[in-house]
Amino acid sequence: MNTKITEIFKQNEITVSLELFPPKPGAGFENINKVVGECAKLKPSFMSVTCGAGGGGSTNTLEVVKEVQGVNGIAALAHLVCVSLGRDEVAKMLADLKAQGIHNIMALRGDLPQGVTENTGYYRYASDLIAEIHKNGDFCVGGGCYPEGHPEAATLHKDIENLKIKVDEGCQFLTTQMFFDNNILYNFMFRLLKNGIDVPVVAGIMPVTNAKQIERIFKLSGAPVPPRFKAIVDRFSDNPKAMRQAGIAYATEQIIDLIANGVNNIHIYTMNKPEIAKSIMDNLSEIF
Repeated sequence: MNTKITEIFKQNEITVSLELFPPKPGAGFENINKVVGECAKLKPSFMSVTCGAGGGGSTNTLEVVKEVQGVNGIAALAHLVCVSLGRDEVAKMLADLKAQGIHNIMALRGDLPQGVTENTGYYRYASDLIAEIHKNGDFCVGGGCYPEGHPEAATLHKDIENLKIKVDEGCQFLTTQMFFDNNILYNFMFRLLKNGIDVPVVAGIMPVTNAKQIERIFKLSGAPVPPRFKAIVDRFSDNPKAMRQAGIAYATEQIIDLIANGVNNIHIYTMNKPEIAKSIMDNLSEIF
């Protein structure tokens, strides 16, 4: 299978993709392979695999994308981060992906290690990595974006300028960081078009189903907590079953609103819980 994600966007009116993370270095693959299989049964448009916490674990990423695409027949999108990586390391990863028939890459700078304020890798920015990827093969390359603006960007306008550089270097689609207020995404997409960025935008949806996730998620994403979502958390966080149901309902409503307003590419951050993704997709069975 050599399907490129940009071709998937052209073929399907609505796409739904799922994101997984690989096992930690040294851990086995039995559990993640089971998760991949369960997610594949949902027939997503494609599945992406992150590099694990802190941007490490590229070898494990390769093993999981092989399971996604080679074993389960779902187009795979491999994350590749350049934080702390040298040119030779990136070249090896690209060669390994090419050898396995993986032609879709999500190119990211990656999260800086705690206490580090500057990328020490050969490629300082994701745009540098994107340019390098295109020199090393016929890859379809995506990039990340923050609807509220990247937390390290001086201004929203500067953040858009940086995204334009990514696109000019060959970024063919953008996937958003999680957000919980659709109006923020709509405003962001308007700013993209106003600045000449017209690549497909994939809306990243995080179903928050566990009270323990909440503080960490909002800290990592930098996303503001909408009053409506805060009320749900305040009311149901002490009741795990109710919080799970409310979180799935909130994510479902977000997706319905997005599709109704013409945002047809949806990406679900599964947290390796296929049952959560299944519940959402069951709720939308007549829409997808």
